[in-house]
Amino acid sequence: MTSTQTSPLAFLKGHGTENDFVIVPDADNTVDLPAAVVARLCDRRAGVGGDGLLHVVRSAAHPEARGMAGEAEWFMDYRNADGSVAEMCGNGVRVFARYLEHAGHVTAGEVAIATRSGVKRVHLDKDGSVTVSMGRAVLPEDSVTVTVDGRSWPARNVNMGNPHAVAFVESLDHAGDLYTEPPYAPAEVYPTGVNIEFVVDRGPRHVAMRVHERGAAETRSCGTGACAVAVATARRDGADPAVSGTPVTYTVDVLGGTLTITEHPDGEVEMTGPAVIVAEGTIEPSWLAAAEFETVND
Repeated sequence: MTSTQTSPLAFLKGHGTENDFVIVPDADNTVDLPAAVVARLCDRRAGVGGDGLLHVVRSAAHPEARGMAGEAEWFMDYRNADGSVAEMCGNGVRVFARYLEHAGHVTAGEVAIATRSGVKRVHLDKDGSVTVSMGRAVLPEDSVTVTVDGRSWPARNVNMGNPHAVAFVESLDHAGDLYTEPPYAPAEVYPTGVNIEFVVDRGPRHVAMRVHERGAAETRSCGTGACAVAVATARRDGADPAVSGTPVTYTVDVLGGTLTITEHPDGEVEMTGPAVIVAEGTIEPSWLAAAEFETVND
């Protein structure tokens, strides 16, 4: 997106359990999205506002996704709210699928979506919920510690295509304000940063979490984080579907609602939750030009 943009830019706004996104449809990958302009679009005062941006591109038109075009027609070019590129966003991929349905590109049922962490299989349910096959969790053995306001907790290192540190705490208030990233050590375990989840028990196979998302501060929900939390909690509880041969399901409360996470014996993690399109409109070229100029000269 540059100052040469001469026509209004179409956008939509959507959310999944109140994790909200600016959606930019761009089938042929003709819209340039420098990080600074993405950050301005996601700004809740100066822009549209969102925890991230979903750039909707045909896989065949994007150099990072062409190799997946045979499996998935559409690529989720996901950006964090600060403009940085991210591998995957669980709530984002549900909203992305809902947008494809809204735009008439797909119908209810199965759809494949290309992401930087591979092709994700999504099921659009007729009741409005969306189920995503999130892939398998990787559980590195690194020892990690997270610290807030003088308190420290061991954290489980979980990778869901993006990195997570899951800490079990006595109260979600112990997470602090989460405006800034909680310190973690050793830093070299997460060379590109990390999403940090703080978790409390609510009941049998039922937990609640707060999260500091890499590049976005605290968000109302994090889909990959909920998956990481469910897997980490299952292991803490002594449950491993690969060993027992039985799926394990956890209810995960986030600030914006509830997600249901199931880990299957083959390691596949499924997430089910809502996804809603709330608005659509256009952004004026003059605003885009001013946003680019201001960010370049900040």
